[in-house]
Amino acid sequence: MLTTSLKKNTDFQRVYKKGKSLANRHIVMFVLKNGRKTNRLGISASKKIGKAVVRNKQRRRLKEAFRALESGILMGQDIVVLPRVGIADADFLDVKASIKHLLRKHGLYSRHAP
Repeated sequence: MLTTSLKKNTDFQRVYKKGKSLANRHIVMFVLKNGRKTNRLGISASKKIGKAVVRNKQRRRLKEAFRALESGILMGQDIVVLPRVGIADADFLDVKASIKHLLRKHGLYSRHAP
């Protein structure tokens, strides 16, 4: 796996303050260059999404969608994803399409990748 986890609160805060954000129906995505050779992914699901079981399921779905798209994502980015309330009703392909859409809008996804 080329993507590692973003874990420290200071890293999240730096991405929120200095990064660029875009949103669609299912997610909000913040992106900031990190000067590394790998991407770092952070997912923060608020209690508005649901109870812990629901939030953790959405985190797992988002991680899997990123893993599936990973080969086409440009390296050297810190990416923070905030799932929106309606994500629990979306199927996996919709979540994956939402991530791909925002990555393309940020200019991080190759058109030639699957």
